[in-house]
Amino acid sequence: MPYDATVMRDWQISEAAEQNMPTPEEWRHRLGLEKDEVIPMGRLAKLDFLKIIERLKHRPDGYYVEVTAITPTPLGEGKSTTSLGLIEGLGKRGQNVGGCLRQPSGGPTMNIKGTAAGGGNALLIPMTEFSMGLTGDMNDVMNAHNLAMVALTARMQHERNYNDEQLQRLTRMRRLDIDPCRVEMGWVIDFCAQALRNIIIGIGGRLDGYMMQSKFGIAPSSELMAILAIVNDLADLRKRLGEITVAFDKQGRPITTEDLEVAGAMCAWMRNAINPTLCSTAEYQPCMVHAGPFANIAVGQSSIIGDRVGLKLFDYHVTESGFAADIGFEKFWNVKCRLSGLRPHVSVLTTTIRALKMHGGGPKTAPGLPLPEEYTRENLHLVERGLPNLLHHIGVIRKSGINPVVCINQFLTDTAEEMALVRRAAEQAGARCAVSNHWALGGEGALELADAVMDACRRPGELRFLYPLEMKLRDRVELIAKEVYGADGVAWTPEAEAKSKMLESDPRYDEYATMMVKTHLSLSHDPELKGVPQGWILPIRDVLIYSGAKFLCPVAGTISLMPGTSSNPGFRRVDVDVKTGKVTGLF
Repeated sequence: MPYDATVMRDWQISEAAEQNMPTPEEWRHRLGLEKDEVIPMGRLAKLDFLKIIERLKHRPDGYYVEVTAITPTPLGEGKSTTSLGLIEGLGKRGQNVGGCLRQPSGGPTMNIKGTAAGGGNALLIPMTEFSMGLTGDMNDVMNAHNLAMVALTARMQHERNYNDEQLQRLTRMRRLDIDPCRVEMGWVIDFCAQALRNIIIGIGGRLDGYMMQSKFGIAPSSELMAILAIVNDLADLRKRLGEITVAFDKQGRPITTEDLEVAGAMCAWMRNAINPTLCSTAEYQPCMVHAGPFANIAVGQSSIIGDRVGLKLFDYHVTESGFAADIGFEKFWNVKCRLSGLRPHVSVLTTTIRALKMHGGGPKTAPGLPLPEEYTRENLHLVERGLPNLLHHIGVIRKSGINPVVCINQFLTDTAEEMALVRRAAEQAGARCAVSNHWALGGEGALELADAVMDACRRPGELRFLYPLEMKLRDRVELIAKEVYGADGVAWTPEAEAKSKMLESDPRYDEYATMMVKTHLSLSHDPELKGVPQGWILPIRDVLIYSGAKFLCPVAGTISLMPGTSSNPGFRRVDVDVKTGKVTGLF
């Protein structure tokens, strides 16, 4: 029986469910794994993906199910909750099912969004470990990233303090002649720390480093996290880490981590992070956790490795893309699927009555504040006015050739008439639609959704990429802006246009993926524009170059790689029971 989610907090449901959570050895038997394919880590385990993939290489892949959403409110619309509810629903239908989700960042967990463990009875357990570091992958990424910055700044100090002969004799290093005004990387930390967006380092004497302007980003924005999400094996990881551009020299040539002789040590830090961590739903279906890049400033996907393992182990494998279909799904479609060679059978489009009301002109919402009554009482007018946003995202998915299934993630205040209105609109647009009450009822509440997904999987579409790799960068951005976002066109700043022309003229960048950087709160670049904005131009102010991940990242608007902590952050409610040592207050 599901827990009473109206009374129990998420961390309390997790605590109760964890009492019967399978041990690593029980998981090994249940999943048919060999002893050396499971790496126990306390009550959790990592999966040795290379051994599993090699042993099961001739086993046919299962059905591949992706979960995305409409443009969310600042509260989020429950993609993780829907992913876990769907896994539980398929489990109730007797299917061999599992999934892979991203690892949450400590920034949102301790800020306003809370953990990404789902909610109610559609929950990932153990919730505390999942929310606070898990088996250390995020720390491995941070350590490897920051080691590159240590190597860079130390090298700059030594090159300043020694002449060429001394440099060779004392340090056995050649002069790289790094330009302090063209340092591309900054440091990373896994919190929302706006005070670290722009900093000065190296203040002090000649032994205190190299004084220059620097910066911090949040850990999921690190290129290393993007690399972890897309690599195929350890050799691929090592190669890509060595190709990261840290800075440029005074002649404009790139300085890589290989030039700094730090790439091998970075790979050593990340050697364990390459294996997915095995967790569980609250109803004890397996769900891996691997990689954690954001979608508005990075690739926004759990790992290709996790999906490859899941497709061999499960008959239905569920993965989630960050934020809405214009961002996370677009990157899943045109980047992740292209890099992995995997072809999805269905995309689940998560929607809520609450979000549709917001897009229909409802008042602003903010985490931690009471919802205005428009969101808790029936209002068919607002829902109907918000439907164009849902229909736009259905259209985006249909352009890919993938079958869409709309999931109405049901809240307690949603009325039958409101949900019926959404169902009619979705079905008229050519999508299957299901109401799912997984938050309150777990798998029992997701049976309609599970049935719709199984039906869609049996009628597969044919994946069509939006653009060929031969298409130039500016043409790709124009196509994405018009066909996915609904813009009238693109406006480049002079600096961004000059940079894009340089990149287009260099054949080294021909096959780099296009990774858009844009707000998740609107189809446009402006988070205040809700619904389906009309008559607007997408502004591009810069193009970031991730040479290890092989991404070119056009930056739209004023989005920051380091979010800020709010005036009422979540960490104010987190504590520890000093008698039991258990963490309380996570949400």
